[in-house]
Amino acid sequence: MNRRSTQVTETLAKLAAWGVHAFTASGAVAGFLAWVAVTEHDYRASFLWMGVAVLIDSVDGVLARWCRVKERIPEFDGALLDNVVDYFTYSAIPAALVYESGLVPDGACLLAAAAILMASAYQFCNAAAKTSDHFFTGFPSYWNVAALYLFLLSPSHPWINLGILLFLTAATFVPIRYVYPSRTTYARRWTVGLGSLWAALLLYALLRYPEGHHAPAAISLVYIAYYTALSFRLHFGRQAD
Repeated sequence: MNRRSTQVTETLAKLAAWGVHAFTASGAVAGFLAWVAVTEHDYRASFLWMGVAVLIDSVDGVLARWCRVKERIPEFDGALLDNVVDYFTYSAIPAALVYESGLVPDGACLLAAAAILMASAYQFCNAAAKTSDHFFTGFPSYWNVAALYLFLLSPSHPWINLGILLFLTAATFVPIRYVYPSRTTYARRWTVGLGSLWAALLLYALLRYPEGHHAPAAISLVYIAYYTALSFRLHFGRQAD
C-alpha cells in the first residue's frame, strides 16, 4: 500500500470515528424530542423517544470499540460525551416526566424530580460507579425504566410511586454491584438475549397503551427479577469468596 492509499485509509477511519461520536450525540436529539413530548403531555411519545436514546446508547460503545475511536481521535473524550447524553436521557427527561405527569402526589413533584436529578449527579460523577470488570456500583440511574413501569402499571398510585422513586434514590448510594448488561461477561448471552425480549415486550406494551398494555408490561418484570437476582448473586457471591 503506497503512502497516498495509507493516508486515504487513515482519513476514512478518522471520519468513521467522528461518525460514531456524532451517533452518540444524536441521543441528545432523541432526548430533546422526548422533552418536547413531555411539554405536550404526550407521555407515550416521550417514552418512545427515550427508547430511541437507549437504542443509540446500546450500540454506540460497540461501534466505538470497533472503530477504535480512542486511538484515532485521542483529543476528544467520547466517554464524557456519553455521560452527558446519558444524564440527559436517563435522568433529566424522566425527572421532567415525573414532575409533569402526575405519577407522584402534587406536593411532591419537585421532591421526586430533585431526588432523581441529584442522585444521578452523584452516580455519574462517582469514580467507582463503573468497575474495571464492568459492573455498576449502586442503582445505575435507570430512571427512564422506573418511570416507564410507573406509567404503565401504577399511574393511579402516586404515593406508592413516590416511595419507589425514593427507595431507588437511596439505592444509588448503596455500594451493591449491578450487572452492566452489554459488558458484564458472566451470563452475557442470557442477559443480552433476555434483555432484547424484555425491550420488545415493553415496546409492545407502549404501542398498545392505553388499552391492552398491562399484560406485556407485567410479564416483562420477569427480566427485572432476573437482572436483580443475577446482580445480587454476583455481588454477594464475590463478597463470600
